[in-house]
Amino acid sequence: MVRQWEVQWEGELAARPQDVWDAITQHADGYLWKIDYEPWVGGAERGLTAGGGTVTAWEPLRHFATRSRAETERDGLNEIDYVLEPLGAATYLRYTHRAEIPADDFDRQLAACRQHTSFYNHSLGQYATHFAGREPVYVSVDGPAASAEGGFVALRRALGVPDDVVAGDRVRLTPAGMDPIDGVVDFATGPFLGIRSADALYRLYGRDTWGWPAGVAHHLFADGADRAQSERAWSDWVAGVFETEAVA
Repeated sequence: MVRQWEVQWEGELAARPQDVWDAITQHADGYLWKIDYEPWVGGAERGLTAGGGTVTAWEPLRHFATRSRAETERDGLNEIDYVLEPLGAATYLRYTHRAEIPADDFDRQLAACRQHTSFYNHSLGQYATHFAGREPVYVSVDGPAASAEGGFVALRRALGVPDDVVAGDRVRLTPAGMDPIDGVVDFATGPFLGIRSADALYRLYGRDTWGWPAGVAHHLFADGADRAQSERAWSDWVAGVFETEAVA
């Protein structure tokens, strides 16, 4: 048995509508993960929903929407809708996400979706404002099963980020085995932490709040950034954090 929910988010992004539109439709891995859309109503979506989806609205700079394909909706509806309103050099975004999920996990997944939505749309604004048009290298690493308990705190402390950090603070990340990273905290709400450097968005996901493994997901924009090398380095780092925790 499934139940349907709707999550809404709206707010102003300090980026031009063109840059927000391009981020959503062409560079989702600059703030989310790799997703491809064919640019017309009826076009294919690949990467957002299991089994793919279909573009249901395509009005450049104004309205974009996609929905899971009918043949895959036996696993539950998944529908995303973005409405963009130009505000001079900024954009007001109205976002709606409708989905069906198992009734026995409804409350947990709804709570997680609401908090993820706020973080994802904030990151959309960060990409469109600071890195518009730049090709990202996306790296995502989840912690082991043990990270589902206390994993977010362990990752944050292993990076050298103070417990009381707030948005706007300047920080230096010190991941073992890698060069230090200087940046500014752009998001520090609930179980999520975002740091923006001169050439990347670094993200920590405290999914242990809901009993899932914690992890990191980074969007790298430096010239010559190597996906395989970066993924290997961050995988080794995450593994090392929880090996240390286990010994302790």
